[in-house]
Amino acid sequence: MNDTANAIPQGDPFALFDDWFAEAKESEPNDPNAMALATATPDAAPSVRMVLLKGHDDRGFVFYTNAQSRKGGEILANPQAALLFHWKSLRRQIRIEGPLEEVSKDEADAYFHSRPFVSQVGSAASNQSAPLDDRAIYDARVNELRTAYEEAGEVPRPPHWTGFRLSPMAIEFWLDRPNRLHERRKFVRDIKGGWASTLLYP
Repeated sequence: MNDTANAIPQGDPFALFDDWFAEAKESEPNDPNAMALATATPDAAPSVRMVLLKGHDDRGFVFYTNAQSRKGGEILANPQAALLFHWKSLRRQIRIEGPLEEVSKDEADAYFHSRPFVSQVGSAASNQSAPLDDRAIYDARVNELRTAYEEAGEVPRPPHWTGFRLSPMAIEFWLDRPNRLHERRKFVRDIKGGWASTLLYP
């Protein structure tokens, strides 16, 4: 039943993530960078939603959001989270856990202004997660900002719209096997910044 040729290798988890992510970009029909983001309140009530990975390197994994939204409030109150990538086409998943820190203003500005103009408008017009009495209110805000900034071609980034970087302390790779005899390898960061890994029972 062993399949050592396709086993999850030891070594650098960032390099392994890069390899799997590159394959996902080729095989996933939509949003290979989609990931579940799990956060929790200070009293440990969890919540989860899908977001998009917008950057990654050996410092961590970056996503952007409205810091005044529910997830933003939870992150600011309890700055740790878990990520989950699930690539159904590859029958693989990756779980990532660690603390969060806000990206620099320059990073947030650069990404915000790399977005399509209408996306900038939509984000600036939204009080994300707040109650909305009527969709027409939001649509009116969008139209107002679109008119105001159409000539400039970009919208000033709202100060509460920002990014967060998850610095991984643990990364687990899961590989589907027939008959649910799956393979799991977990990498854990040590106090010197290196990685130790072990296989886990499926």
